[in-house]
Amino acid sequence: MAHRDDHRGIEDSLADLELLDMLTAPAFPNAHELKGAYKRRDADLDPLLLAAAASYAHVTRNHYAHDFFPAIGDPRAEGAYDWTKWQPGAARQERKPRLKYESRQAPRSQRLKQLGLEGKENDSVRTTSTPLRAADNLPLPTPKIAPREPSSSSASASTQVPPNPELEVQCMARTRVPTPHGPVFLHLYHNNRDKKEHLAIVVDPAQLQEDYPSLAPSIRSRTLDAIWSDSETEMDRITRGAYVGRLSKDSQKPSHPGVGRAVTPSLDTIPSPLIRIHSECFTGETIGSMRCDCGEQLDEAIRQIALPITVPDPSDPARTVTIPGRGAVIYMRQEGRGIGLLSKIRAYNLQDLGHDTVTANLLLGHQADERGYEIAAAILRDLGLGADGLEGVRLLTNNPDKMHALEEEGIRIVERVPMVPRSWQRRQHHKLGHDLADAHGYGEDERVKGATMIGGGEVYGEDLDKYLRTKVLRMGHMLPLLSDTSDS
Repeated sequence: MAHRDDHRGIEDSLADLELLDMLTAPAFPNAHELKGAYKRRDADLDPLLLAAAASYAHVTRNHYAHDFFPAIGDPRAEGAYDWTKWQPGAARQERKPRLKYESRQAPRSQRLKQLGLEGKENDSVRTTSTPLRAADNLPLPTPKIAPREPSSSSASASTQVPPNPELEVQCMARTRVPTPHGPVFLHLYHNNRDKKEHLAIVVDPAQLQEDYPSLAPSIRSRTLDAIWSDSETEMDRITRGAYVGRLSKDSQKPSHPGVGRAVTPSLDTIPSPLIRIHSECFTGETIGSMRCDCGEQLDEAIRQIALPITVPDPSDPARTVTIPGRGAVIYMRQEGRGIGLLSKIRAYNLQDLGHDTVTANLLLGHQADERGYEIAAAILRDLGLGADGLEGVRLLTNNPDKMHALEEEGIRIVERVPMVPRSWQRRQHHKLGHDLADAHGYGEDERVKGATMIGGGEVYGEDLDKYLRTKVLRMGHMLPLLSDTSDS
């Protein structure tokens, strides 16, 4: 810090050194308050540095930190505050290495070569807009289910977005759930397209009876019953739901691949399983919203699928036997016709302003219906339903687009079963003088039983009538409009 000047005496220089030592030495009397650490000296040094720079025109903060005192970064180092003890060439205390940031992008020269450019990126004028794409030198996320290895002929250029892997679904768990309409098997599925957990509600109570004569193949998941690894135990399989019969303390039989798939000769006399592709609806299913009939439809689908079936007796065709109903509800996590719960709630506000459901979705920047059915079709195939060589299905729906989408995915639909709202059924039966409870096959005391907030009741009101009319008039749903829809 001292600088020899021809116009200044040695006494003045020593005075400067004493001032420097006083300002930069640690305050030992207050060490107990600092818990063993030294206080920062930046504030003390600023006046001295400014004065020294003005006086000598040579000293700056950079000089002080780097040139004069190499160990100044650590105030505990010898010579940090008492510079008379510092010796040139003394070993500096090694600092902790800083974390080195490594870019995951390739060098610019390499990126330019991949684009076929030379020089700088901004030298060439872009004539067309480049769509957003994934960075080719960044690792792609690994799907939960590894896709099949692509062939060399299908490999795309590195600058293009890689195609979606072949769709695969896997049933991760299955369990028995008792419902007001009887027991069901709840299946949970993962897939390699989205991060949603889709479900299958399988109605096939015949599987619970080990000694029951098998008149139809069991509706079981192929991926669930498969062998997942050589190290899995029987308890591993049973825990995930790969078992046969009814699980209990006394019955613990793990399943094996292909169980229950055999087609019996009597299959032609048994109706095809009844299937419903149902999209999630929080408002209708959980809080009983009457803006739609989704909660009612879910309960009605399970009820209709669970109805007993009368078929000819295989041993005596002149007689008939009754077997449990069979089928499945494929429950897709596609809230609000695929636009999500947030946009659906905003669409409700637009509907209160006078718009119908289709226009509200369009005003929010969505399509009228953004749902897809690839995953639903894959789940059906995994359950042994609808694909080539497997049972055809009867589809419970009014939506022609849903039927067409499933057929495009290779699902064989042998019959469409209409889904008529219960409030409309009540009006029709009332006009005909019939009792809706008798038509449904349950008594007066059972009307409130059901699987959702609506239960066995019905959705009604002006909001529902507008919703259903929009489905028919603007979305082409195959549902006859009532001549009088004002009665609720």
